[in-house]
Amino acid sequence: MNEQDFIPTEYTTMVTSGVATWKAPSNIALVKYWGKFSDQIPANPSISFTLSHAATTTSIAYERKEKRNGGLSFDLLFEGKPKEEFRPKISTFFQRISQYLPFLQEFHLKIDTSNTFPHSSGIASSASGMAALALCLMDMEKRMMPSMKSDFFLKKASFLARLGSGSACRSIGGPIVEWGKHHDLTDSSDLVGLPYQGKVHEVFQGFQDTILLVHKGEKTVSSTAGHALMNNHPFAKERFAQAHKNLSRILSIFETGDLEEFIEIVESEALTLHAMMMTSVPYFVLMKPQTLSIIEKIWTYRKLSGVPLCFTLDAGANVHLLYPQKDSNKVLQFIKNELVVYCENGQYICDQVGGGSEKV
Repeated sequence: MNEQDFIPTEYTTMVTSGVATWKAPSNIALVKYWGKFSDQIPANPSISFTLSHAATTTSIAYERKEKRNGGLSFDLLFEGKPKEEFRPKISTFFQRISQYLPFLQEFHLKIDTSNTFPHSSGIASSASGMAALALCLMDMEKRMMPSMKSDFFLKKASFLARLGSGSACRSIGGPIVEWGKHHDLTDSSDLVGLPYQGKVHEVFQGFQDTILLVHKGEKTVSSTAGHALMNNHPFAKERFAQAHKNLSRILSIFETGDLEEFIEIVESEALTLHAMMMTSVPYFVLMKPQTLSIIEKIWTYRKLSGVPLCFTLDAGANVHLLYPQKDSNKVLQFIKNELVVYCENGQYICDQVGGGSEKV
């Protein structure tokens, strides 16, 4: 598989207008990707749970322009209102993918997108947003190429989404998605996220992810800027090697269902991610005091109760609580009794591992 595979040769059907609407979920990486090369190629492989309820729904109403003026033309609404600050990122995305979707310049697009969760607060809003947008664009292309196979449709959607936001390539499929070349994954690719095909123990079926909304505002440092700081990071080489090793370990855990080792890897990966932020130059901290208080509460609760509850973090202050479905009642009571006080306005999102994107 290479980039040339995604350049279309010829469109067989003329399309003048239409509407495409897709819903794409967020995802939470278990083994983290942090650092990248040009064209959104990851510096290390990652693997993630696809979520179910935390998602972006995007609709594109498209109409062929009377004159092809050589420029990209689109309107953008976020949750029903114009969002001008999003335009530069969308424009950059369209420029990156123009050779793979040459029809783009022939249409005017009206994009309307909304989230089920706060934007830019560390719940991978760029991932679900770019995935939903890529799926809508692929929906357009499939109308022009009706013979396109569904497997290729999803791979190209993942390929395109990656060019908008690296982790977006993991928001197309589910319930577990791999991304990045790794010696224990024969089909692995730096270009697309692929549904994990290995054996998965029953304990991970319906695995829960309750997201504690510690801070719902904009992050002080964007993920894009954070990734760039890995280029000259003093610990980058060791970190990338660690990610490869941890991915090998977690593949074994998926098969055996060893939750004790799962917890060790997932929490270590989360803390390592933030350690990379705190030891870059310039350094920065995205965790809040409430984040640390929640982590300490989790460690105490796990030790006293024996419930296999663990945490992970994305590039933000919010805390993802991961645990088996059978322990839901106990964990939710723990959240209400001891953790909700650390959430902004007492808010949290109850989610679980899901199957991937869907057409609306």
